[in-house]
Parts: sequence; C-alpha cells; structure tokens
Amino acid sequence: MRYDGRKNDELRRISIEPNYIIHPAGSVLITMGQTKVICTASYEDRTAPHLKGTGQGWVTAEYGMLPGSTGSRKARERKKVDGRSQEIQRLIGRALRSIVEMEKMGEISILIDCDVIQADGGTRTASITGAAVALMLAFKKLKAQGIIDEIPMKGLVSAISVGIVDGEVRLDLPYPEDSVAEVDMNIVMNDKGEYVEIQGTAEDGAFNGEQLAQMLAYAKKGCEELLEVQRSVLEQC
Repeated sequence: MRYDGRKNDELRRISIEPNYIIHPAGSVLITMGQTKVICTASYEDRTAPHLKGTGQGWVTAEYGMLPGSTGSRKARERKKVDGRSQEIQRLIGRALRSIVEMEKMGEISILIDCDVIQADGGTRTASITGAAVALMLAFKKLKAQGIIDEIPMKGLVSAISVGIVDGEVRLDLPYPEDSVAEVDMNIVMNDKGEYVEIQGTAEDGAFNGEQLAQMLAYAKKGCEELLEVQRSVLEQC
C-alpha cells in the first residue's frame, strides 16, 4: 500500500466537471487527487498562418501554473514561457491534434488553455485528459451553432503518469512519489488502445524490460479507466 492507501495500479480519485467556465466554447475542471487543472477550448475564426488558404483548421495549446498552485509561490510567466511549460504545451497540442481531422474543421482554430490551479503531480497528464473533453464540448457547441458541419474528432485521448518508486512500479504518481521516483514516465493513449506518446527516463539508475512492460501495462489500465470517465461526462452533456 502507498502513503495515500492506494494499490500500485490504482488511480487517484478523478472528477471532470464540464462547462466550468461560461465564456469559452468548451471548458472543464479536472481533479486528480489533489491536482486541479482548468482546461478551456476557445474558438477563433481563423486558422494558423501557415495553413491559410488550405481549408484546414488548427488546434494548439498553452499551459501554465498559477502562482498559488505550488507550495512556494510560482512566479507568473509574464515575458517568456519557461522551458518546462513550452515542452508541456507542445505535448498537449500534439496529443490533441492526433485525434482531430483538421481538414474537416474549415479555416478556424481551437486554442486550448490548461491552467494548473493546484499541483500535486501529474499536471501534464491531467491537462491532456481534461483538454480532450473540453475540445469535444467546444466542437459540439460549434456544430450546434452551425459554424462547423460535423464534429472533426475521431476519438478521445487520455494520459497518465507511471514510474518506479522504492523499486515498485506505481501508477499515477503524486508529487511525494514523483519527486523521489527512480523512473518517471508519462503515457498518452487514444481510445483504440494505441500509443500517442511515451515520455520516460530513469532519474536514478536504470530499468529493465520487465519493468518497462509492467509500467506500460499499468498505464494502459489507467488510460482505459480515464477514458471511461471522459465518456461518462460527455454522455451527460
């Protein structure tokens, strides 16, 4: 058993509250344990500059941690986004674009914003999981308004962290585990059970093939459970 009472292959308690913000086309508050992220999907009536004239739309993402989201105040990124935030928002954008048929969007853009209001590990994976729901809600609203003819999403995507702590493979690492993990991985999967992205590194030592297989198995289990939560939320909207 872990410090919070979970089994090694068990997710933290998760909730996704849809339509959390009234102004964006789609929004959610996703909570995973003590981690909380507001994910919004905003519509713009123009595509990215490099796609102008192609008839294709664009989906991109921004990520940030609010000042009160961590134990010591996180400074606002006023002039320049730090390297970690850049890497995470690119990951979110890639994950979402993998499930969108952008040629069916027309020349519009969806801008995803993931704002961490409370961090306790897994902020990037929670952002992806929540943003996928916000994106679907946005497309549903745009279709109802006649802005798009069809919802251009071919499925859902979810993400989860997994790692090795004290020699044990564990799923969904909170900060106390993530900060001391020998191995830390982030796995993104679609609803077909396919991998969209795998990020992993040994922070202390190395890991073998058997451990890797167990981490991937735990991540698959976690992503499937997250997809069930996503579907349940969307069915009610």
